[in-house]
Amino acid sequence: MGNLDGQVVYITGIARGQGRNHAIRFAKEGASIIGMDIADRVADHTTYPPATADDFAETIRLVEEAGGKILARQGDTRDLEFQQQLVADGVEQFGRLDHVVANAGILTWGLTWEMTEDQFTDVVDVNLVGTWKTLKASIPAMIAAGNGGSIVIVSSCAGIKAMPAQASYSASKFGLRGLAQTAAKELGDQRIRVNTVHPYAVHTPMGLEDPSAFAVFEKWGRHFPSMMDHYPVASVDDLTDAVLYLSTAAAVTGAEFQIDMGATKV
Repeated sequence: MGNLDGQVVYITGIARGQGRNHAIRFAKEGASIIGMDIADRVADHTTYPPATADDFAETIRLVEEAGGKILARQGDTRDLEFQQQLVADGVEQFGRLDHVVANAGILTWGLTWEMTEDQFTDVVDVNLVGTWKTLKASIPAMIAAGNGGSIVIVSSCAGIKAMPAQASYSASKFGLRGLAQTAAKELGDQRIRVNTVHPYAVHTPMGLEDPSAFAVFEKWGRHFPSMMDHYPVASVDDLTDAVLYLSTAAAVTGAEFQIDMGATKV
């Protein structure tokens, strides 16, 4: 028996990393999973390895191995019609929607005045506009189900403390805070809670396999320290623990939950 038996969660960006871990843990807690990921390179200017169709298939396998039911499709968060159809089909298959984890996002590097137009607009479109489309696609189903529920939006410590060479990423992640705060106020009387999580470095390909990041750290490292040199990188379980807590914490909404080893305070 799990804490989420009979409930349904919609998770974006499930092919690997945080999204995959969230999907597996929610399944172990008894939830059915509606999931999506583009599982391909989103933009030419990203410099970490992209998720693949094989990664996506492996997530499905691992969720089912954990005893979970899953409806998952490859697609883009920028495609509102795709997200709306996926949510509708998931609700038809599983009968309801209780939770949303808006996890999908991308990162690019460049100085504010040197990055290309695509570097700015692609990141904002995926991270911020794409997340708004996730909410637009899912909130009506949550309201219709009438069970209350939770929305967890994955922002970043860069959405609390802006970082150099991350103009588009920081702008998008700051924007997610405003989006979440607005939705939390609008959905309170529907018993739907909305919170954000703010990771620093996480043990994922985006977090650890991006050569551009190391060049930025060499030049701008004074802006990136944390308080925990002995624990420099969070695990995906650290993030999933926070997401699961916020998904079940009946008294918590509008919170900005930092899993950042103190990085936003230095």
